[in-house]
Amino acid sequence: MTQEPENPESPVVPEQDPGTGARGNRDATRPDDQWLRDAMHRMLTSNWLVTLLAIVAALVISGVLIAIADEDVREASTYFFARPLDTVSAAWNSVAGAYASLFRGAVFDFQAPTLARAIRPITETMVAATPLIFAALGLGMGFRSGLFNIGAQGQVLMGAAAATYVGITWSLPVVVHVVMAVIAAMVVGGLWAGIAGFLKARTGASEVIVTIMLNWIAIWLVTYLLTTTVLRQGGSRPISPAVGENARLPLLFGEGFRLHWGFLLALGAAALVWWLMERSTIGFKFRAVGANMDAARTAGINVNMIFVFVMVTAGILAGLGGAAQILGTDKTLQAGSAGSIGFDAITVALLGRSRPLGTVLAALLFGALRAGSPLMQTVSNTPIDIVLVIQAVIVLFIAAPPLVRSIFFLPSPDRPRRVKEVAA
Repeated sequence: MTQEPENPESPVVPEQDPGTGARGNRDATRPDDQWLRDAMHRMLTSNWLVTLLAIVAALVISGVLIAIADEDVREASTYFFARPLDTVSAAWNSVAGAYASLFRGAVFDFQAPTLARAIRPITETMVAATPLIFAALGLGMGFRSGLFNIGAQGQVLMGAAAATYVGITWSLPVVVHVVMAVIAAMVVGGLWAGIAGFLKARTGASEVIVTIMLNWIAIWLVTYLLTTTVLRQGGSRPISPAVGENARLPLLFGEGFRLHWGFLLALGAAALVWWLMERSTIGFKFRAVGANMDAARTAGINVNMIFVFVMVTAGILAGLGGAAQILGTDKTLQAGSAGSIGFDAITVALLGRSRPLGTVLAALLFGALRAGSPLMQTVSNTPIDIVLVIQAVIVLFIAAPPLVRSIFFLPSPDRPRRVKEVAA
């Protein structure tokens, strides 16, 4: 005997696929990779203490690896049970020497003969951090808007190629030339990222897959252009000519330092992104879509248009990073000019919790690791790959806040706090 429904007048609605709309078509704005977005939410909502402890844990683990790789430590460990303090002393000297060399190469060289040589390391850290700030700011905007954009590598490279083309082919006055080169990088970077935003809004294509593919397309496209008359120097090497003097970003402290105006532009971009995300109407829409896409759509926000806007803005910022790298630092374009800027920017954005101030500080940290690693290798004979290990371990801990909390015995934020009873 079948049981009648409690309300026979209400029609029975068959279950629908949660990823489909009323007409049975796939909803282009509903995320299929919700697990990835949940993980991103956990990473971005972890507090500053967890982030700081993640860095500390990464330095400790890397210190252990530095000690293991040191020849003196390995030799002392052969008679550890006879004289254990020798092994401990050798390990301490190895780790302390490596991190002291890293500090000298990245912040302040206290053994330099002149003041200019002593403060040069901190300027090199700023130089290395400049493109990371630009790219990570764009990625952070995407993360807060619910988009996992990992295409900064291609966007940086396309922006660098556009800036190089304007810098080597156009002949313009001083200020006009560098401004036009920067604008070209912004336009091309924004359009390149806009492809992923348009496909996401129009067809529901995953921005993760699309941006990965666009990275490879950008790499091979620039590699091809460097073999043609568009960007090639004229010889057999795939390298562009040096950009004109008028197209270069001015140096801040003269010829003795490589720090250029791109760093100040990066700080200005960070301030602008803060205002955009925290004080503007469009930034409120970005954050609303990232917090709850369905609620934002119900409130009348055009979610598809927000996808496009977010990706274009991220591409503009990444293109600025490419322009800063070419017009301020490298002066010439190669297929590997972007290095790992786009991928490191993902870690920088996560480490900075996608906030402008945190992003700037995280970029300076990664810039310090990059600037100080050569001296760490030459002075203390520490493998330069240790820097990559530090970055990788930071990524591991940032991606797993519960792991950091368990290591340092921190309470879970989901655990309800005890409420003390107040005596009447």
